[in-house]
Amino acid sequence: MSLKSCKCLLTCDNGAAALEFAIVGPIFTAMLFGIVYLGLLLFSMASMHFAVEEGARCASVKTTVCNSSSATINYTKAAYYGPVTTPSFVYADAACGHSVSSSTSFAFFIGVTTLTVPLSATACYP
Repeated sequence: MSLKSCKCLLTCDNGAAALEFAIVGPIFTAMLFGIVYLGLLLFSMASMHFAVEEGARCASVKTTVCNSSSATINYTKAAYYGPVTTPSFVYADAACGHSVSSSTSFAFFIGVTTLTVPLSATACYP
């Protein structure tokens, strides 16, 4: 190999864009999927909080609709619009009034492993 061909290889920029994309592309894709999963997590959490608040309010105010524990839980399940997870709801009469709580876990798939985030919500309405 001559000195001229080595110098030509060092100054050649053919394929630089492909190499840059190979470095930045997977990082960008991982960040994009992370943002989508974070949005789903936050939407699930907000929907779960809304559902338990509606269930506790129904048990206190709408006594004809939520006249039993199972009716209150069914009303609360109907108020949950979150994606991916199916939370479990529990109704109880508490010192603060009518209490509805829920819990579930949200799973993130991270390439080779799964990260599980526990979610819970509780609401009490007098």
